Parts: sequence; C-alpha cells; structure tokens
Amino acid sequence: MGELVSKYLPIPDSLIGERADLGLSKMLGLSRSQASELLAAGSVTSAGKLIGKSDRLNGQMLIEVILDEKPVGVAITSDAVADFKIIFQDDHIVVVDKPAGVVAHPSVGFDGPSVPGALLNLGVILTTSGAPERQGIVQRLDVGTSGLMVLAKSERSYSVLKQAFRDRTVKKTYHALVQGRPEPSSGTIDTPIARSQKHDYKFTISPEGKPAVTHYSTIEVLPAASLMKVGLETGRTHQIRVHFSQFRHPLVGDPLYGCDPKLANALSLGRQWLHAMQLGFAHPKSGKWVEFESEYPSDLKLALDRLGDPGFRF
Repeated sequence: MGELVSKYLPIPDSLIGERADLGLSKMLGLSRSQASELLAAGSVTSAGKLIGKSDRLNGQMLIEVILDEKPVGVAITSDAVADFKIIFQDDHIVVVDKPAGVVAHPSVGFDGPSVPGALLNLGVILTTSGAPERQGIVQRLDVGTSGLMVLAKSERSYSVLKQAFRDRTVKKTYHALVQGRPEPSSGTIDTPIARSQKHDYKFTISPEGKPAVTHYSTIEVLPAASLMKVGLETGRTHQIRVHFSQFRHPLVGDPLYGCDPKLANALSLGRQWLHAMQLGFAHPKSGKWVEFESEYPSDLKLALDRLGDPGFRF
C-alpha cells in the first residue's frame, strides 16, 4: 500500500449528465470496473459527500478522488504515463508524445490509461465534438505504438483536422524496425486493408478492403533487421504492420503479424518497434503549416543499440 494522494477533478462539459462510474473512468483513464471499485470504496466525494456509481455528474461538481500512489491502471501514476509528454498546446490543439501502453481513447476490454484521461489529469480539456468516448480524437495510434498525436480542443479545430486527415493533407512520418532487408530498399505499398475474418483485432490484405498507401525508404541496414522511414497517405488500422507483414518483413516485436519471437526477446522488446516520429499539418485556426518531431523512447533505443553491438547474436 503506497501513500494516499488526493486528485481534484472538475467536470468537463462532455461528461455532464453521465453516470459517475463512466465519467470517472474517462477522467482517470481507468476501466469502468476500476472506477466502480473506487466509488464503492468511498474514495470519491464532492463537497464532502460520497458519490455513488449511478449518481449523475453535473458542472458544479469538483470531485475529490483518494488514490493509492501506485494503483494499477490509474493514468496519473502508472509507469506507462510517466513518459507522457505535451509537446505543444494552445487554445485550439494539443500535440502529445504518447508512450506505448497508453490507448488512444477509452475502449472496451482495455484497463490501462488513455490519452484523453492522461490529458484531463494534466488539466487539458478537449472538445466535446465526436463520439462520447472519442471526443477530441482526430487520429489514433495503436496502444503498442509510441509517438506523436494531435487532439482538438475546440469544435472548429476538430472539424478542420478531421477533414485534413480525410483529405490526406497531414504529413505522418514513422520509423519502423522490420525484419530482414526489404528489396527494393524504397518504394510504395499500395494494397487495400480489411478486418480479418479469422482473428479478432487483426487486419489483412483484401481486395474488399479500404485503400491503403504506405511509402517507405531504408534508413539503415542492421544485423537481422532494417530501420525504415515510413510515410502514410492513408491511416488504416495497423496499416504499417499489415503492409510490412505482407511484404514478408514484419515489424520486430510484432507477434500478431508474424515476427520472430527470438529476435524480439534478444532485444528485450515487448511491443512492435514502431514510432510516430513527425507530424505536420496546417494549424486549424491560423492555417499556417506546423511540424512536430519526437525522439525514440528508451525501449526502442535499447533495441537499436543491441542490434548495433558487433557481438550481437540471437
């Protein structure tokens, strides 16, 4: 049992009228069951009065939550969010550097922290535009992918950015470590992607799928793997992972799409080696082009360092 700490949460407009268990889960980046446990334990109050899980939230509330310093899954204290960074924000947008292990938005079946929950814990309120669980979300990254995301803080920004992603005017650049040595060393993969009919949470190449275009070039050839620069025209779920797997060069650390587990283990890599390095777009208010850049997180750096060691074997 760690030290108990208090967290004070104002109620954002998007959660007014919601049940307390649902609202608390979104504000803290918890699963709904974890939020219910906090409420049942008497750890959540407003103006000194206990809040029940079915109570409705209102805009006048300032919720106090009593938390253990290291509760499982709580966004403000979990290890996954320790590296969560705000790269830039103004009245219209917020650009974040998302660590692996943080989901882009709350979803059924995932008990860990979310980007909106982590932002709310830092006092950042997103727009109410979008579906309730995805308000402010104009793009997403897989939970196991790290790097840059932009979110909307105003209704206009949400509308403008969503359209920019639809129009493919947003510049999205990733770095990916793939197995082997792709030939040709640069090119374009243009094959449609659809949800797999055989496996949950998996996607595949299919003529019935949605268009997906991936541009790539080789940055460096390493023992057993190659570091690639990847640009996306489209933003299909698992697009980079699916395309390189189909290309017979799956991402290192990606067992869902056929990586060699021995190589991943030798590199101490617990997720796919994929990082959203650069993000550029026209600012939704000023129209001026803005670009942001991220650095590799420690686990990806470690994997590259080990591959670069002359004595590396697996």
